[in-house]
Order: sequence, then C-alpha cells, then structure tokens
Amino acid sequence: MALKDLGYRLLPGLKWLHGYTAQDAVADLIAGITVGLTVLPQGLAYATLAGLEPQYGLYSAFVGGIVYALLGSCRQVTIGPTALLALMTSRHTGFGLGSGPTYAILLCLISGVVELAMAVLKLGALVDLISLPVTVGFTSATAVIIGTSQLKGLLGLRGGSGSDFINTMRSVFGNLQHVRQGDVTLGLTSIIVLLLLRKLKNVKLANRVRSLRAQQLISGTIWVIATGRNALVVLVASVLAYSTCEQMETCPYILTGKVKSGLPNVALPKFETTIVGKNGTQISQDFEAMLSELGPSMIILPIIAVLGNVAISKAFGGAGLSPTRELVALSMSNICGAFCSSMPVTGSFSRSAVNHASGVRTPIGGCYTSVLVLLALGLLAPYFQYIPKAALSAVIISAVIFMIEFEVIKPLWRCSRRELLPGAITFVMSLAVGVEIGLLLGVGADVAFLVYRAARPVLSVSKLQTINGINYILIRPKHSSLYFPAIEWVRSGISKALSIHGTAPVVLDCAHVHDFDFTAARGMGSLHKELAKANVPLFLMSAHKDIGLILKESTNIDFPTIDTPDDLECLLEQTHDYELQLQVTAPLVESQLIHRNLPTDEPTELSKLNGNGT
Repeated sequence: MALKDLGYRLLPGLKWLHGYTAQDAVADLIAGITVGLTVLPQGLAYATLAGLEPQYGLYSAFVGGIVYALLGSCRQVTIGPTALLALMTSRHTGFGLGSGPTYAILLCLISGVVELAMAVLKLGALVDLISLPVTVGFTSATAVIIGTSQLKGLLGLRGGSGSDFINTMRSVFGNLQHVRQGDVTLGLTSIIVLLLLRKLKNVKLANRVRSLRAQQLISGTIWVIATGRNALVVLVASVLAYSTCEQMETCPYILTGKVKSGLPNVALPKFETTIVGKNGTQISQDFEAMLSELGPSMIILPIIAVLGNVAISKAFGGAGLSPTRELVALSMSNICGAFCSSMPVTGSFSRSAVNHASGVRTPIGGCYTSVLVLLALGLLAPYFQYIPKAALSAVIISAVIFMIEFEVIKPLWRCSRRELLPGAITFVMSLAVGVEIGLLLGVGADVAFLVYRAARPVLSVSKLQTINGINYILIRPKHSSLYFPAIEWVRSGISKALSIHGTAPVVLDCAHVHDFDFTAARGMGSLHKELAKANVPLFLMSAHKDIGLILKESTNIDFPTIDTPDDLECLLEQTHDYELQLQVTAPLVESQLIHRNLPTDEPTELSKLNGNGT
C-alpha cells in the first residue's frame, strides 16, 4: 500500500489508470487522433516560424503528451509547440551553420529547469504580476508579429521571416515586385477556406433532417471537418502542389522541402555551437557565450509558458488544480523534450479546446496523439516536402487572428481607463522593440501604478461635530496598509486639512488599516510630536491591536485609541480647552483628498452611529 501511494505521488498520472475502462480508452483514442490531426500541420508550421526545419515541430509534439499523461492533472491540456513560444525562439535561431536547432534545444532545457525551480520554490504566483491588460497587449502584439512574419510565405517571397515586426514589414514592402501569383492565390484561398470551416460547426444543417440517425451523421461529419480543417487544407494543398509541380517544369509554389524522416536521436543537448559572424567568418561559441545570447529569454519564455499553461488549466480544470503540479508537469515536458530535440513547449489553448470538444476523459489521450505523431515521422515524412509554405502560413495566420483581443478595450475604457496604459505600452513596445522588452515595460508600468497607489493613498477628510458640539477632523485612509512611501503624504494631508478646516483634534480612522511598516510608524510618531507641540490631540479610532503594538514598539509613544463613538465623545469633551498654535509651513501639494464640511444643523457622524440622526 505504501509503495502504491509512493507511485501515485511520483507519477500522479497513474491514478487515471485506476478504473480505466474500454469506453474511456475509445474516447481518449478519438480525442487523441483528432488533436493529432491538428498538431501535425501546426507543428510543421510552428517549426518554420521558429526558424527551424519542419521536423523539429513534430519532435516537439510527442514528448509533452506522454510526460503530461504521467504528471499532469487536467485531462484537456495538450502540451506541444505554440506560435508564441516559436516566435520567441526564432530570435535565437538565425545564426546559421546548424546553430538554430542547438539554441532552440538548449532554450527548451533551460526553460524546463527554470520552471522546475519555480515549482520547487513555489514561485508560480509570479505570473500574477502580469495583469490582464498586459497579457492582452502582449498576446495581441505577438499575434500581429506572427501574422506579419508569415507574409513572406503567403506571398511567395524567399528568405527568413524573422521575429522583428518593423524589419519584416520593411522587407515585405521592399520585395513586393517578387510576389509569386501561385503562392498568393493558394495562401489567400487557404485562409478563406479555414475561416469558413471554422464557422461551419455553428451551422445547424442537421435540424433540417427528420431522421435522428441522419442528424447524428451530419452533425458528426460537420464537426470532424471543422475540427480537422488544418489537416484537410494542408492535405488538399499538398495534393494540388504535387500534381501541379509534377506536370510543370517550374513549380508555381514554394514547397516545404525535404523533411527528415524517422525518430529523433535521444541525446544530451549540445552546450557549444558554431555561428556565422558579421564578416562571414565562423565563430565558435561555448556555453557561456550561448547563455549570453539567450539573455532575458531564459526567464521570460518560461514565465510566458507557465502563464499560458496555468490559464488553460484553470479554464478547463477549474480552481481545484495544483499550480505546483502543473509546473512540474510542464517543466519535465521541456526537460525530457530537450533530450529528443524539442524546442520549448507549453499548453496550447486551441488544441486543448479541440481535446475538450472531442470528449477526452483522461490525459492518456495525449499518449495517442504522441503515437500518431511518431507514426507520421516514420511513415509520412517523405510526403511532407510537398506541403506549400503558403498553406502553412495560412494555417498560422488563421490561428493567430483570434489572439488579437479587441473586445477587451471597450470594458476597460468604461471601468478602468488607467489599465489601458500598461496594455498599450506592452503592445506598442513589443512591436517596436521586441516582445521581451515590451512585456517587461508593461509589467513595470503596472508595478509603478501599484507603488504610486501605495505612496499616494486616497484620504477622506471630514470636519465633524460630536453631539455636544465639539469639532474634530476625521481622516480616513482608504487603503488597508500604510507603508513608508505614503507617510509624508498622510502628514501633508493632515496639515492641509488643518489649514482648510481650522484647528481641531485629529482622529485617524484605522478601521480599514491593517498594517504599518517601521518607517511609517516612525513617521506617525513624528507627526504625533508635531501636533502635541501645537496642542493638537491625535487619536486613533478602531485601530487593531497589532497596529497599536507596532506604533508602541517603533516610537515609544502610547497613542490614544478609541474603540466606540462613546469613547470618542468622552475624550473630545476632555480637550475642549486646548489652544491651537500649529503653523503650517510645509508646501501643500495637490492631493486626492475628499473634503466635506457639514453644517451644524445636519446630523453628525456620531449621531448617525448612535442612531440619533434626524
């Protein structure tokens, strides 16, 4: 029994085998084949996007399915190559002399190690620093970059796509005279067909037939065609290219070229390589030089991979999944994949949606997908050379179009216009400078706003009266904590309130304040001394005992505290004969203060609290 529990703990996926029935196997087989028909053309296309030979996309498509079946916890998630990670990988694969695969495989290994470290250190919460607007800006920018990078393949222009938006557009517009009519026609037709087939599943043709069996047959056929549209379009385009190129002396399409057949070699990733220098000379790079070239990608790419995988797991598996377990599954998929020549992988939302719609019951469906990919590598690889690049570009473009999320702008404009700025910064800078820099700047803008809010808390300032007519100034911070950047702001706000409303006892409402840091506590001590010299009493109302302890230990001052309105009335009555001589000399800055002067004939806050309001 203990051995069984140990096995479940080391390989959580073994739990799926408990009670695994023939019906489960059939459902997983159907889903696995369906996802396999989707990942085959996508894998070939994403490898091209990453600047690698097509077979590397298939190498990346089979390891993740097996590893996740053993370690994962969400049955719908499919691990494999994605357009986003392929784009980020392409930044390091254009140095020539076979260095591209070496860099991609090494980046896959490093990504897995970083993700494993995040799992061990429980750092999965780092993805929470990336807000929704920043995520939308990042994914939308990468969708635009990916789409434009495929224009060369779509238009029949030769040369690498690259991952630089501006240079790619400059190259495309500078070579429009070399556009090939055959590739343009095939590419645009493929995009139109793919978009129409995507909408086909929404057509309710089965309702026009009375026979239940005929309805099921029609619905099933439509669903299969709509789901496997990528494979269908690539297959038709390949047959067209083969028949056309065999009959004509000059092929009107640019083809994928020879794809290496067979399984990848299981080997340790290389830690050195050779690249072509700027002057055409060969330059040997050791491990340190390769790490220097990968730079921020070694951190940003794993974080993006984790962000995508966690989002997919939450979308399909709910909130009960363990982020740490998902991190371990993703990290081991990359680490094991690196030994099989894989580029970085993560969960694919589109293929996970296909998996869910196909009725998958356990992650074992990923094993069937992996088997289909391996069969394709062994049996179909010689035929992949006839796939037109325009068709693969159409597959990518039709997929990334829906990554651009325009619909988020309208609710953001209505609810929180401030959050549009980090998203806009991320989007624009990702296009202008690069996706890594754009993401960092977007997160930096978000963090800057958080720091600003902590440093400039909103203060509600009111001049009130007790039942017996004693005036006092009530200061209500609307944040749950006061930290060192905010204390001067609070002191300035109190000084401004005294200058506006006149001198009166100051009551700081701490009902919603749950934390002080040391610097803020010392600042409160200085404020208490300043007000005491001017004979202005300072009270804390509804302060938690931890707040009082922090202030006492930091300042050695016993701040008078008030728990109930009756205490407030009693203490203020004892200070009716104070003399106020406070001179406000500090410059008063514009602040987010909410001032409210209550006429004496209106019910006071104290009377409202006691239920005596008129």
